Amino acid sequence: MGSSTQRAKDSAQARGLQPGSAAYKLRVFLDLVRFEHTIFALPFAYIGMVLAAEGLPTLWDFVWVTVAMAAARTLAFAVNRLADRAYDARNPRTMNRPTVTGAIDARTVTIYAGVALVVLLVAAAVLDPLALALSPIAIVFLVGYSFTKRFTVLAHWVLGLTDAMAVAGGWIAVRGSFFGTDDLPAWLLTAAVTFWIAGFDLMYACQDTEYDIAEGLHAWPAKYGNASALRLAVANHVLFMILLVLAGIAAGLTWPFYVAVVITALLLNYEHRLVKPDDLSNINVAFFNMNSYIALTLFVGTLLALLI
Repeated sequence: MGSSTQRAKDSAQARGLQPGSAAYKLRVFLDLVRFEHTIFALPFAYIGMVLAAEGLPTLWDFVWVTVAMAAARTLAFAVNRLADRAYDARNPRTMNRPTVTGAIDARTVTIYAGVALVVLLVAAAVLDPLALALSPIAIVFLVGYSFTKRFTVLAHWVLGLTDAMAVAGGWIAVRGSFFGTDDLPAWLLTAAVTFWIAGFDLMYACQDTEYDIAEGLHAWPAKYGNASALRLAVANHVLFMILLVLAGIAAGLTWPFYVAVVITALLLNYEHRLVKPDDLSNINVAFFNMNSYIALTLFVGTLLALLI
């Protein structure tokens, strides 16, 4: 039984948790929002931190940025699962999600989303006054991006910017600024991550083209076709690479960063070779595996460039 519902149940029961208990619901919820996939954006929050610190940040900043990132992603995915329940129930790819089958109820997901929101605000307040002042903007994106596909093909870039705010958050946590002349590296890297996320979201959306057309949703593949979406994904990833180099130059990074950029280019090339307009069988490998490797590679390269 390979459904997400069954995996969530198996995960909870394997830990000896009783169905219906608070601990059981929490385990199912964490599986539902794929909490472990925080790894996509988390390295970029760390890149923002180490760039701002020009080396290693304090343990205090490291811990609270990690908390903020985990809370932000949990909030975003919880709202997404609630907002898309009706769509998920009609989509063969998502109809087995726990929020659809009833393995976890909407009230429980709403409570966890509320907790994540409070934790995010607390973390922002602890980190820096500017982080707290800008947190409403971040929350609007975290909550609102789930609804954008209902009315615009720009949804892919809204998601990209939402995830890219991790860079800005990490930078602000350390520097306490984002609008000065010295903040250019953070802006360039935020833009880079926006195009990176948008690029692979265009690829991922190709799985639902027929369904999105039937539902009148405005994903790019549904409006312009999978071949167009995959070409646009390539263009976004070219912009990603250009902006990465510019960010490295603006930050004065040394050779380890550019080695990481070259490795990233190779990984992206492989990722795009895995996915064809008429063959999406490798989409999960491209989406989850390759992008995790890219995020970690760039973090390690940036950190080494600052420390060596």
